Amino acid sequence: MYIGFGIVLLVVGLVLVMDVLTIDLNFVNDDALGTILIVAGLLAIVVSFLYAPPWRRERVVTHQEEAPRY
Repeated sequence: MYIGFGIVLLVVGLVLVMDVLTIDLNFVNDDALGTILIVAGLLAIVVSFLYAPPWRRERVVTHQEEAPRY
């Protein structure tokens, strides 16, 4: 779940830093806000990989053969 949120933050931050979209707010610098969003997005992605529960990281599938039916 946090991977998707991290990707969204990363994309929004890159849009602001590269001046694809200019937001003119008097009290916020676009580049600073974009940099903060990029760092927050990368941090969310890294934390989601570090703290993922073990049952989500590894799946073991076993196949049992059924007895023949007569």
